[in-house]
Amino acid sequence: MTAVAAEPTDPDSPVGRADPADPTGRPRATGRGRLVLARLLAARGAVAGAVLILLLFALAFGGPYLTPWDYAAPDFSALHQPPSAEHWFGTNGVGQDVFAQTVRGLQKSLVIGLLVALFSTVLASVVGACAGYFGGWADRALMFLVDLLLVFPSFLIITIVSSRLKSAGWIAFVLLLALFNWMITARVVRSMTLSLREREFVRAARFMGVRPLRIISRHILPNVASFLIIDATIAVGGAVMSETALSYFGFGVKAPDVSLGTLLAAGTSEAPVFPWMFYFAAGLLVLFVLAVNLVGDGLRDALDPTAGDAPRHSRRSPRSRRSWRKQK
Repeated sequence: MTAVAAEPTDPDSPVGRADPADPTGRPRATGRGRLVLARLLAARGAVAGAVLILLLFALAFGGPYLTPWDYAAPDFSALHQPPSAEHWFGTNGVGQDVFAQTVRGLQKSLVIGLLVALFSTVLASVVGACAGYFGGWADRALMFLVDLLLVFPSFLIITIVSSRLKSAGWIAFVLLLALFNWMITARVVRSMTLSLREREFVRAARFMGVRPLRIISRHILPNVASFLIIDATIAVGGAVMSETALSYFGFGVKAPDVSLGTLLAAGTSEAPVFPWMFYFAAGLLVLFVLAVNLVGDGLRDALDPTAGDAPRHSRRSPRSRRSWRKQK
């Protein structure tokens, strides 16, 4: 009888290697999770990006409680006023407080970005995993749908449809963005599933009579979770940028509500004379996209199975580097 190497089947499985230092012989805690966390904490850019994202969320959802002004309430005694103790970010042409509008716009953009990333990632994972696992006509039908949506000009379709869904609110806008934001991810998940379905642990589950949907949920998707986490992180920034672009052209969030895109659109023409109407919203948008990219890069390196246990900058001490140069 030949020994078969054990395959990682399910993250919830209790099977694990015994810790030599544990006299009871019980399975030790997941070393993979500790390794990923150590790599993530060692990446200064990812930590800085995560802290910045938390601060932006705190500003977005706590900022409205820091000011007595409502984002839609005008102050007719202060029109186009520069930043002051009463109006921290100044006011616009009708006397609305720019700080209240900025935090409201940041809140709306962050919520839209998170929901779009969540919906599109779930849809891409389900479609890609089902297409790769079932194959045959299901694969051909689902990939035809993916190719069809890739051919359509998404920006043009969203602009046409969103103008007809004004009564549905921003939720319909979120669904439209998510509908055209999952196809590439689905193709990658499909290719990963084609490889995973031939692995021994998936074939064993299939021979044992486990239902296909259970195999997909318990064996396929957990093994592509690393890619999905990274993709969802990056998709948040992309969704915020898409929402900002569409709202800038008047196809996104509708008045009297605001987003970063509507604030940028309203302040673009007046930026040379009244810069506070434009640069605060633009600065927050740049900070958020930069923070998301930093976290995405950190997650990609931390979840990379080919990376070493230690951070790259600390793998070799200065003394060993000097000796290596001498040997060379």
